[in-house]
Amino acid sequence: MKVPFLSFTPQNQAIRSQVLEAMSRVFDSQWYVLGEAVKQFEAEYAQFSTTTECIGVANGLDALHLALKALDIKEGDDVIVPSNTYIATWLAISFVGATPVPVEPNPATYNIDPARLEAAITPRTRAIMPVHLYGQACEMQAIMDVANRHNLYVVEDNAQSQGAAYRGRITGSFGDVNATSFYPGKNLGALGDAGAVTTNDAALAKKIRTLRNYGSQQKYYNEVIGHNSRLDELQAAVLSAKLPILMEWTSQRREVAALYDQHLAGIADLVLPATAEGATHVYHLYVVRTSRRDELQKYLGEQGIGTLIHYPIPPHLQEAYRFMNFAAGDFSIAEVLATSCLSLPMWPGMREAEVEAVSNAIRTFFKS
Repeated sequence: MKVPFLSFTPQNQAIRSQVLEAMSRVFDSQWYVLGEAVKQFEAEYAQFSTTTECIGVANGLDALHLALKALDIKEGDDVIVPSNTYIATWLAISFVGATPVPVEPNPATYNIDPARLEAAITPRTRAIMPVHLYGQACEMQAIMDVANRHNLYVVEDNAQSQGAAYRGRITGSFGDVNATSFYPGKNLGALGDAGAVTTNDAALAKKIRTLRNYGSQQKYYNEVIGHNSRLDELQAAVLSAKLPILMEWTSQRREVAALYDQHLAGIADLVLPATAEGATHVYHLYVVRTSRRDELQKYLGEQGIGTLIHYPIPPHLQEAYRFMNFAAGDFSIAEVLATSCLSLPMWPGMREAEVEAVSNAIRTFFKS
């Protein structure tokens, strides 16, 4: 059986009529930028996130960038960031002129290790940017405790974990201002690029609304040097159609993960996902680890099974950050993860037969 890495078919079939109707309403409204669809989705996503404010922007990177800019983080400031994450987290820090300060993850959960934070704090440190990686909530209470002791901002990168929670509180609601992405492959995905910022601070929300719209609150009157980063009306309408089904899809992801846990249990040299105490996991990705990662990926590909590597090169070793003079070995946990992690097929509506096909192929590989 061929199994792709990702299929949108079950989700699209479930919401086809709702999405097409929502897009038709936007088409017929003849208002295509910052209209009622964006206002509606912002209100709905704020409620989902248990925050008072949501600001729709063009993509997840812009959400991170504008969040940092609204906090007035700038050149000369340090921002603590995971050593293993998608590079967008680091890029947002660079966009405001600040310096990313990497901190290693907990090797069991892959999320930033709260026990390592204080050693990275200097007089230049202004913020901590935890990333809820692969769908698992970070250990936010310990992170918030460190931030409060040192008077630091917290900016959550919630792009991969919409609907996850730590000790009953949803991700994207802990930080001073938080960012998410609605890239199509995300758990709540648009039909193109889209993103949002969430916060309980009305003043910060006002700044971000101004920054996303050319630095303007009133057309042709520009208060600050801003950006063009507005959530599209069509994408907002699509997201409003999908949001009510997000937690149902999350339950399906968890069911698929439980099947993988069952079928892959006991394989030597295969590490399955682990969840921290108090955290929940929404399985944006189902990530396994093995010292034979590249061989396994090649074998699965030959069997018609799609996989991806998240992420093959840690940010500190990317060409873009060569100027920071990091070397191999500086962040050894991130480097080990980069050479051993493999993301298996995962999507809402994935059939048990497909999970079994993937799992059987993996078992066959490790018997060889």
